[in-house]
Amino acid sequence: MDGLTESNNGVPESHSGWTFVTNHARVLAAIADNHTARIRDIAAHCRLTERAVQKIISDLERDGYLSHTREGRSNTYRIDPGKVLRHPAEAGLTVASLLSLLVQDEQDRTPRPEDRRHPSTA
Repeated sequence: MDGLTESNNGVPESHSGWTFVTNHARVLAAIADNHTARIRDIAAHCRLTERAVQKIISDLERDGYLSHTREGRSNTYRIDPGKVLRHPAEAGLTVASLLSLLVQDEQDRTPRPEDRRHPSTA
């Protein structure tokens, strides 16, 4: 096994150590999946605190990657897909490019049994 464990509802358990995707990218991908997601739901999906998600959303809004409109008691988020990523190593890549890698149908997210094997046993 590669250290990937799942809870009973199929959502990966929290992970310690480094990861390939930043929390900002995770939050953005969660919003791309559901533009009306509540902060509580985004936090649960991303395994972050609600306070951390609020800060990340604030960062993304401040820099123009995300905006929201208030509709009753909920927010609807809008992502700017043409906004260019911040790091010089990703010069020219857009949010749409990033999200095309991160956002998939829920069916595609569920790891297949053969994907859970260690690469040396495959």
